Amino acid sequence: MTHTVHPYAHRLGIIRDWKSRWFAANPKQYRENVMIDASIRRFLKKRLRGMYVTSVEIERNRNSIRILIKTSRPGMVIGRGGEGSIKLSKEIAAAAMKVKGAPRLPVKLDIEEVRSPESQAPVVAYMIAEGLEKRQTFRRVLKQTVEKVMANRDVQGVRIGISGRLGGAEMSRQEEIKRGRVPLQTIRADIDFAKEQAYLPYGVIGVKVWIYRGDIFADAKKS
Repeated sequence: MTHTVHPYAHRLGIIRDWKSRWFAANPKQYRENVMIDASIRRFLKKRLRGMYVTSVEIERNRNSIRILIKTSRPGMVIGRGGEGSIKLSKEIAAAAMKVKGAPRLPVKLDIEEVRSPESQAPVVAYMIAEGLEKRQTFRRVLKQTVEKVMANRDVQGVRIGISGRLGGAEMSRQEEIKRGRVPLQTIRADIDFAKEQAYLPYGVIGVKVWIYRGDIFADAKKS
């Protein structure tokens, strides 16, 4: 029997790098470090919802924690005169300190702008969830989003799946739409995957997005 593997984890160490990178971390504090990273990610997922964040990377050394936030709308995160980023770094430090036994480390925040947000699965997933929360019909949202994604020249294929009480129906069901190729078995295939939830009065609708952006070869990666 086959197993469904996360497209990101499936390619770790081949065409993907780890999203948490620790340098000279104390091995005795491994448990605390994992819990701190998880609490930071949970906090940022809730805090930065709607800011079109594509990924959060955490780098840790003995003296500090560096957090790299990649977003297509950096102005929303940074705020006027950098106020937003200063406030956010303080909130992240407070969220990390809630973990029992967590060492007090300064948090450095880096915000990076992402070009062509339509080729990023987290952004596309949020766009779909946003459309559903605005009470648009799910078929129209799916069709419009797929056309918008396929108009991007970096994208070679897209697959979107939604499930839940679609259209307010009593019984939940699944719907899927696909354009182009999405080769999940090919390890060199650059496939971006994301999950999102749309919160509606009659329940939660889950959204999954796969975007295929061509193959990554070792020579191209080195150059």
